[in-house]
Amino acid sequence: MAFKGQIIIDTERCKGCGVCVPVCPMKCIALSKNVNGKGYNYTETVNDSCIGCASCAMVCPDGVISVYKKKI
Repeated sequence: MAFKGQIIIDTERCKGCGVCVPVCPMKCIALSKNVNGKGYNYTETVNDSCIGCASCAMVCPDGVISVYKKKI
């Protein structure tokens, strides 16, 4: 049975540290060129190939990333 992941990022709380970007095995996330209300370049999803491993959420120091899995 296969799973598809979905990444939800609280962009207003993200400080744009970028710790999550290199740990994503599917290269689903990257730092945005846009800034949030605090002036940080926040993390955003860049493709829909997420496998739901939650590596990004585990390394996020501020806990702004949630990962969900759904059966496909």
